[in-house]
Order: sequence, then C-alpha cells, then structure tokens
Amino acid sequence: MGSKERIHRLKENTKVNIINAAHEIVKEEGWQALSMRKIAEKIEYTAPMIYEYYANKEGILLELTKKGYLLLGERMKEARDSYETPEEQLDAIWLAYWNFAFEEKEYYQLMFGVQVNCCVMEDLLPLESTPYGIATKPIMQLMGISDAEDDRVCTKYYTYWSIVHGLVSINIVRKGASDEINRQILKDAITGITRTLKN
Repeated sequence: MGSKERIHRLKENTKVNIINAAHEIVKEEGWQALSMRKIAEKIEYTAPMIYEYYANKEGILLELTKKGYLLLGERMKEARDSYETPEEQLDAIWLAYWNFAFEEKEYYQLMFGVQVNCCVMEDLLPLESTPYGIATKPIMQLMGISDAEDDRVCTKYYTYWSIVHGLVSINIVRKGASDEINRQILKDAITGITRTLKN
C-alpha cells in the first residue's frame, strides 16, 4: 500500500473515531454534553486536530444524522423485504421504525429534533434510503398508484409518520403508557391507516 493510500485510510479511520466518540459521549451524558473538547479528550487528540476533520460541531452532528438515517433505512428495508404483502410490509416497516427510535434513541433525537436541534438531510441521501422512499412502495401498491410523488401517496405516508413519530416522541420526552399498550396503539393506528389505502 502506498503512502497516499495509507494517509487516506488513516484520515478515514480518524473521522470514524471522532463520530464514534461523539456518539459514545451522547449515550453516556446526553446531547447537551457534546463538545469538540470532549470528543478530543475521548480519542486522545487535541481540540485543534478535530477541526482538521470537521469545521465545527454542526459538521459532526450532520454526520451523525446521516449515519442515523442510513441505519434506520437499513432496518426499515430489511423489515419490508421480510414480507410479501403490502399490508404486512407496512406493519413491519413502522414496527422497525418504532424499535429503532428506542434502540437508537440518541440518533432518533438528533434526526427528528426530539429534545435537540436536528440537522436537515434533504438531498443528502438517495430517496430509496429514506423512510419516505422505503414506506411509499407498499403504500403505492395498495393504492394502485405508480408515482411516488403523487400527493395522495405523500399524504398517506405523512399520516403514518405523524402518528408513529408522535407516539415515539411522547415516550422519549416522558414515559407514556406501558410498552404493551404503546405497541397496541401503534398496531391499531397502522392497521387503521392501511385500511384506508384500499378504499
């Protein structure tokens, strides 16, 4: 391996270490505790070295947001692709979304601005990697629509998302009902919306 490749790999590894350190700090202490100085201490660098990789904390937050969206997208795709019918796919997609929100709470908070300012991800990810791109396929199948940009598809997607995100947010900010009751509410809401797609 040449020296250019080695330097490039070292830089990429350092960027990964910075992002991983930031995520660890947030998991341990919360978003309010994240600072360039703390990240530098965690990976045993000086703060000015961190600025060689990221211009500011917002750059790190943007990278963490992107990582969160990619992870959520993977889980939603995997859930969708595990089932054949659009109804089952929609159930699985939104349950995967729900599970992600609590298993990866720190990413979710950043991605959707729950108790922390969020970063805008428009045009940074391909459509098929976003929750919208993943969930609209079965919605379109059930509605008999071939255009993902059709207002009716968009409306139904946001109906699902509003309810699921609202329930998640209530439970992140302050614990709502029991997990069993929340899952039943989630299932009832998804089933109810899915029924309207075929009308």
